[in-house]
Parts: sequence; C-alpha cells; structure tokens
Amino acid sequence: MSEQDYEESGTTPRDGIAKESSPFINIAEMDRGNMYEGKNMALFEEEMDSNPMVSSLLNKLANYTNLTQGVVEHEADEDSKRKEVKVPRMGTFIGVYLPCLQNILGVILFLRLTWIVGTAGVLESFIIVFMCCACTMLTAISMSAIATNGVVPAGGSYYMISRSLGPEFGGAVGLCFYLGTTFAGAMYILGTIEILLTYISPSAAIFKAEEVGEETKAMLNNMRVYGTCIILLMAIVVFVGVKYVNKLALVFLACVILSIIAIYAGVIKTAFDPPDFPICLLGNRTLSKRSFDVCAKFTESNNETKTTTLWRLFCDSSLFNATCDDYFSLNNVTEIQGIPGIMSGVLTDNLWSAYSEKGSILEKKNQASVAGSEETKIGGLPYVFTDIMTYFTMLVGIYFPSVTGIMAGSNRSGDLKDAQKSIPTGTILAISTTSLIYLSCIVLFGACIEGVVLRDKFGEAVNGNLVVATLAWPSPWVIVIGSFFSTCGAGLQSLTGAPRLLQAIARDGIVPFIQVFGHGKANGEPTWALLLTAGICEIGILIASLDSVAPILSMFFLMCYMFVNLACAVQTLLRTPNWRPRFKYYHWTLSFLGMSLCLALMFICSWYYALIAMLIAGCIYKYIEYRGAEKEWGDGIRGLSLNAARYALLRVEDGPPHTKNWRPQLLVLLNLDNEQLVKHPRLLSFTSQLKAGKGLTIVGSVLQGVYLDKCTETQKAEENVKALMGVEKTKGFCQIVVSPNFRDGISYLIQSAGLGGMKHNTVLMAWPQSWKQTENRFSWKNFVDTVRETTAAQQALLVAKNIDLFPTNQERFTEGNIDVWWIVHDGGMLMLLPFLLRQHKVWRKCKMRIFTVAQMDDNSIQMKKDLQMFLYHLRLNAEVEVVEMFENDISAFTYEKTLMMEQRSQMLKQMQLSKNEREREAQLIHDRNTASHSTPAVKSSVAAAMPEKVQMTWTKEKFVAEKHKNKDLNVSGFKDIFNMKPNQTNVRRMHTAVKLNGVVLDKSQHAQLVLLNMPGPPKNRKGDENYMEFLEVLTEGLDRVLLVRGSGREVITIYS
Repeated sequence: MSEQDYEESGTTPRDGIAKESSPFINIAEMDRGNMYEGKNMALFEEEMDSNPMVSSLLNKLANYTNLTQGVVEHEADEDSKRKEVKVPRMGTFIGVYLPCLQNILGVILFLRLTWIVGTAGVLESFIIVFMCCACTMLTAISMSAIATNGVVPAGGSYYMISRSLGPEFGGAVGLCFYLGTTFAGAMYILGTIEILLTYISPSAAIFKAEEVGEETKAMLNNMRVYGTCIILLMAIVVFVGVKYVNKLALVFLACVILSIIAIYAGVIKTAFDPPDFPICLLGNRTLSKRSFDVCAKFTESNNETKTTTLWRLFCDSSLFNATCDDYFSLNNVTEIQGIPGIMSGVLTDNLWSAYSEKGSILEKKNQASVAGSEETKIGGLPYVFTDIMTYFTMLVGIYFPSVTGIMAGSNRSGDLKDAQKSIPTGTILAISTTSLIYLSCIVLFGACIEGVVLRDKFGEAVNGNLVVATLAWPSPWVIVIGSFFSTCGAGLQSLTGAPRLLQAIARDGIVPFIQVFGHGKANGEPTWALLLTAGICEIGILIASLDSVAPILSMFFLMCYMFVNLACAVQTLLRTPNWRPRFKYYHWTLSFLGMSLCLALMFICSWYYALIAMLIAGCIYKYIEYRGAEKEWGDGIRGLSLNAARYALLRVEDGPPHTKNWRPQLLVLLNLDNEQLVKHPRLLSFTSQLKAGKGLTIVGSVLQGVYLDKCTETQKAEENVKALMGVEKTKGFCQIVVSPNFRDGISYLIQSAGLGGMKHNTVLMAWPQSWKQTENRFSWKNFVDTVRETTAAQQALLVAKNIDLFPTNQERFTEGNIDVWWIVHDGGMLMLLPFLLRQHKVWRKCKMRIFTVAQMDDNSIQMKKDLQMFLYHLRLNAEVEVVEMFENDISAFTYEKTLMMEQRSQMLKQMQLSKNEREREAQLIHDRNTASHSTPAVKSSVAAAMPEKVQMTWTKEKFVAEKHKNKDLNVSGFKDIFNMKPNQTNVRRMHTAVKLNGVVLDKSQHAQLVLLNMPGPPKNRKGDENYMEFLEVLTEGLDRVLLVRGSGREVITIYS
C-alpha cells in the first residue's frame, strides 16, 4: 500500500492500525468503525503502536503485490495512461510453462544434437540427455520446495538461494548465475551467426579461406566481427525498448514450436516417402559436395566418356592417364541416401559411438574400402573432416546448456497469479516435455539419418544444409529460419535478464564493488549493468567457438543448480519451524542426489573449468564474508551453524580440557563511563594480541541499577562495546549485566558467563589506578573480592597495570624484551602467555627472558641448568637468568612504609569522618608516605606546606577541635595510632615487596612488558587494603606490568 492509501484508510504507514483522533470516545465526527475498534480493543490499546491489529495485517497481506524488476517499471514509465500497477494475472501455462519451454529448447537442439547422436551413438547420447534432464528435474523439485515456502519476490533464483543459504552463498552463486546467463547470451549469438553464415548466406562472410585448412580460422574471425556487431545492436534494442523484447518473446517461442513440429512431421514422412539427400562416398570416406556436383569419376554424354570435377580434385589433370590419389584409384565412388527413413533399420548402425581425433575423415561403418598408401597427403581433398577431437565428457559439456532455462518461471514469480501453485507445476511439466522431446529426437535421429550425415557437423555432405533441416517437412527452410529467430530471441532474452539479475544483487548491497551497477535510468532500467553484461558477452564472442563457450556456461549453471539443491537439503534436514513448503513431493535424499549429480557433471564436463568456477565462487564468498554488508536473512547456513554449534557444545566435555588443549578462554572485564563508553580501550587491544583470533573471548561489563530502568543504557553499552571490539579486531561475545551493585555484577559474570564446555578459564582486568579514592565504584574492595572469586572458581587471573601505556594493534615493537619473573609455579601460565603474545605482530620481534629468584640455600647454577632444560622440553626460546636474593635486615624505610600503611588503614576505620574529610585524610597519609624517604629539610618544607593545602595536621589543637566536633570519638584511639607498632607479618610482606621491586627494576626497568606472579590476598579479610599497597610497592616504577595468578592446574606440558 502507498502512503496515500494509508492516509485514505485512516491508518499509519508504520503499523497499519487505526488511531483515535480524539481522547473522547463519543465524539460525533469519529468514524463508526474506528470507534468500535477503540472500545472493543481498549485492553490492547497501549500495544497498538508496535503490534498491528489482525484485520490490518491481513488486509496488507491480501493486497501484497510483487513487481518484476525493471520490466513492469519500464512499461509503466512509457505508458503514461497507467495510473496504477495492475495485479499480475498470469497463469501456469503462459507465466511458467511457455517461458521455460522457450528457454530450454534452443540452439543446441538445432545445431548440435544430430552431431552428438552421430558421435556418441544413440545409447550414449541417451545416457547424456538422461543425466542432464535428471539433474534439472531434481533441481526443479528442490526449487519448487523453496519457491513454495513463502512468497518469492521478483529476483527468482538469486533471491531463493541468498535467502536460503545466506548472503555469502547468495552473492557467490548469484554472480555465477549471472555469468552463466551472460555467457548463454554469447552462445546464442554465436549460434545465430553460425546459422546465418553457414546455412542462410555463406557469401556474407568477410574473411575467406585463402589456403587449404584455414576455413576454421576464417570462420572464427567472421564470428568475432559479426558477433560484436550483433551484441551492439542487441544492447541498443534492450536499452531502448525492453518491452518490445518481451512482446516478441511469443513470436520467438512460436518459431521454436513450429520447428519442432516440422521435425516430427518430417520423421513421419520418412516412413513412406524419404527425402532425397544423396551422400557421395569414396570407398568408405564421406565427400564434401561443396566442391563438385556429380558423384562419379566419369560421365557419359553423347557416347563420350569424360572425367568429372571430382576426378580433377583427386588427379593432376583431366586426362585418363593422369596421376591420381592412391586411395581414389583403388576405391569406387558410390552414392547412398543420407536420410534412408525410419523404416530402413539404420538405427542398429547408429547405436554405438564413433569418437574421432581432430582432422580425421568421416568414414561409414561396414562399407567396403581398399586402404591406400599411408604417405598420401589428404589435405586439400574434398573429404569431410572432423573439426575437433570428440569424447564422451566433452559432449556432456556441449549438451548441458540445452537443458538450462528451468529458472525462467521462478524469475517471473512477481507476474504470476499464484506463484506457489504455478512454479512447481509449470516448471516440472516444461522439463518433462522437453526431456521427452530430446529423448525422442535422439532415437528418431538415429533411426532416420545415416551415421556419416549425423556426424557431419556443418552438413557439408548434404550440400551445406543444416542436418536437422534435411529431415524437416515441408521444407528445410522452416528449421533454418525458425532456429535463426529462436536463437536471436534467446540472445535478446539473456541480455534482458542478466542485467536485472546483476542489479538485484547490487541493490542488496552484499558485494560492495558492484554497487554501482544497481543504478540505472529513472524508470529502473539497469543501464550500467547492461554495459557490463555486453562487455562480458563480448569475451564469449571473442572465443568465437560455440563448442568452447558451451562448457563455460555449463559450469556456472551447474554450480547454481547445485546450491539450489543444497539449500533445499539443508532446510529439510534442519527442520526449521519456518520450512513449510506447499509443494510436498520433495525429500532431502532427492536434493542430495541432485547436488551430487550437479557436482559430478561439473567435473565430467571439464575438471579444470569446474575448479576455476569453484575458485571464482570461493573468492566471491570470502570477499563478501570479509567486506560485504552484514545481512540477517534467517538463512539455512545460519541455522546449520546453530545446529553444529549445539552439537559441538554437547560434545565438548563440561570439565576442564586436557593440558595439551588448554588455551586462555578470556572473560575481559571492562569499565564503562557515564556515557557507556569503554574507559580503557587498550584492554581490548591487548586481548586481541593475546588471543590472535583463537579461542573464546567474552567481553563483559556491569551497569549498576535495575534492569527494567537500564534497558536502553544496556543496549547502548552493548553497541559501544561491540563497535570497539570491531575496531580492535577482538573476535568474541559481549555480555552486559545489570546489577544492584557493581561487586555482585562482577560475581555474576564470573559465575555464569559462557555456555556448557565453552566457559572462560581466565579473567582479564585492568588495575584500578584510583583505588585509594573511595567514591570509585571499582574500589579496592571490589578488586580484592574479584581476585578471591576467580581463585574460588579455579580460574586464572590477569591484571594489566598501566593499561593505557600498552600498545595498540597498529604499533610494532622492533626490539625489546618480554620479561617473565617466575617466583612461584602457577601451572605454567607465565611461560605460555609470552609465547601467545609473540604470535601477534605487535610483540613478534620482542625477545623472551625468564628470571627466577634463588634463595640462600639454592644452587643458582643448577637452577639455571634445570630451567634451561625445562624450556628446551617446552619448545620455548628464551634467555634464562637466576637472580640471587639474599636475606638481609629489614630497612628502616620498609618499617616506616609498613607503619604508615597500617596507620592510614586504622585511622580510616576508627574515624567516622565525612566523605570529604576522609578523602583529605587519605591524601595526607599518602603524601607523608611518599615523603618518608626525603631529607629532613624536605620533610619540614612539606610539613609547612601541607596545612595550607589540606588544612589538617595532627597537632594538640587539632585534637581538641576534633574532640569538640565529634564528642563521641575515642581520643585514646588516636594515641594508639601514633604509639602502635606494625604487624610483623605485614613488615615481612612489605620487605619482600620492596626487595623484589628493587631486583625487578634493576633487571627489567626498560622491558616492553613485565609478567609477575601475583600474590594471593590474605585469608584474613581485615588486611585487604594492605594487600593493595603490597601490590603497588611490588610494581612501582614499571611501565607495563601483567600480574598473573594461575588457576592451580597445569596449562603447559612437555609431552606431545
């Protein structure tokens, strides 16, 4: 329906639902129908914006019309009287049966079928035709099932394949079908020229054979010149008046039907009155009658014996004592009937094949002859020679185009009154009719025509007549003229249909580089597509040989038919709920048989053409996959993928995989800002570098709130994350969780992300840089809980510190090291991660170095040897260094740092400060901590400057002020803070962190990346904040750090 229709019927174009024009139900001006509708359906009125009323929906579906692409628009443009497009009213006979008949019967029937019968014999020809017809019949059954599974818009076969198998297959097969149709146009044009120059007007040839044996070369050049002219002429006709082409289609069809009737009439006539077409034989060799008139060596006139023209062709003079060809001298010249008739019993002679080499002479079987000298040159003598080498598979390739054209009905689906009924009936009837015609013609040709005449491709033995025309009644010219016009019409039809097919593919937008061909004239005519079609057609014309062009288009059509069968088989086997064809006489085994037959015929015709066609289709498929537009058409391949994924997931064990199969399956925890944008995009860059496109990646994030209120924000966040994943080339899945608080959301992700055996085993997150700022939603408490939960879930944890300093995917490190500090054994994660990183271009040129720490009692030399041997067995290339870290006294700096840390922690617990005061207090302690290494002078200056900035120092007066401000505060608590001694466990831990940090800085300060064992959080939750401080101290001064915490299971093995 148009916008105007909607306005007139009081409905909106969006949903087709009647809207109330006033809030008052009883308004007098309101349409009565609308009023009742509003009252009766008041319960659903809030849903009517998105869900249409059933009555409106059914009305729109009943009025669904479907225009064919280009043709109807063209006619509507030229016919100004047409106010609206009429509803298509074509039935099965006119709309499907006759177009299919016209497209199937054509050039091969008239020009090559007799030659195929003569060469392959009746039996093998029958096999060829039966195979090809079976292939098209099985394809038609599959096509009928697809065509009746819902409404098929204009676009026919391309639409069916693309919507059934997806945009990649659809585009690849659609373009192959387009190329097939285009080359078919070239084949029809070559057939037209062959009829014109060989049978209608041989004198019209521009190039003549100057020497013996150059006839074929001259003919091909004539084909090229005339073919180019006819393509230009036809392209102009199609461009100017495509509607006249469609109107002439019936005329061309009439020519085909009349020609076939003439053939059958001629066969019947041969039973009692065979036509007189004598064949001249020398021994058992067939002679070409183009060069002489009388089939004899001598003639008698007025009682005088004279030599004939034939004599002079074989001898060096007309005298009786002339030197003649040896074979000519030894054998007699005989004359037999070329068409002995159906009652002659010639069928038994034509049952078997007679394949021959190129340039060999046509010889009659069972004819007596005396062999001449082998040295005699036969070039230039008036024999009938074979122009190409013949064999079974080649004949299949040449014949197959004669059964194509079965899509003609489905291509007109928009013009049919009931496409779902007409397409199966009309197509299958047309194939049955044409198969019957072809199979009967094979038997009749074999029963009526002499074998040497059948094998005579260009009719040289019958005075240059078209062989099939010699059989026709009442005159050979019925076939010649009829075949000329039918091939002409078929060429025009191809040049009309192919551009529209290309336009349909281009307008779908799945192949970016052909989108320009979607444009055309204002009325929808595909101008640019027509130019390309004419250009490709010209390639076929330049090949110039009909026998060479036919196998090329056979490949493209066979590939198209193969995928139609595949589409039907896939849909049937998947049992998708939407697969409900009205045509019930199909089965997946038939589709599979049809697909197998198509594939077999491709390789039978020409294995190298088959490989080239598959390569072209494969390249287009991959191009669409990488560069094409994303389309979701509910196609079978997506359904097949879902089924395969389900099957694979059920097969994958739910437990952990074997060590050899272990790879990091990542859950990446992202932080989003208030605009739902990713705070640290480099985390995704690092993910893609670590994964190199392999394994599972789930990118998760948490939104705080209630899901019902956050639906829109969730969608926006998911879109943003997916867009960034596309930019960073991170292949994986996105999962956004809405939770009342951030900590629970992270817990949900860790517990539930993934499906079955495809669950994450490693969590990747960024270090919370602002963990000391308590208003940060991803505070230290959340972080420590996440560490604990990954450990409880037996998952590995990777924490990237200073993530914004990590490289993007476009950067390349030309040198540098990836340093691994292996303190404790965590299952081999530290070894595996650098190896995976170095697979990516960013890190490829970095060297791997492994450091391990030797204690007082360790033998560092032996440790190094053992580690080198271990790496050798692991097949990892890395430098090894053992760092000796001897025990020494705990420094005053370590002691003071631990004390400051504990003071701050205790202070924040005891003081019930307001939010702002807590921030300032934390900042003060942090600044004192930082200045603890400074000189006394610096300390005094900091102490002097601090009160101005923070306005709080720990003086006696301040204590009094605090006491007045918060009377309930326990003053003794503050005295305890300044009199407290640090916990010895914390002191030892801080000592380890400081010492280890010093060693790491000494060796790895300039490394591109440092990987460190991440110590676990304390079992006593009271020391969580201290744990964060230990990690800060451990990684202080390093640019890029990856803290690694293993899952407790081995992830790397020395065994194969």
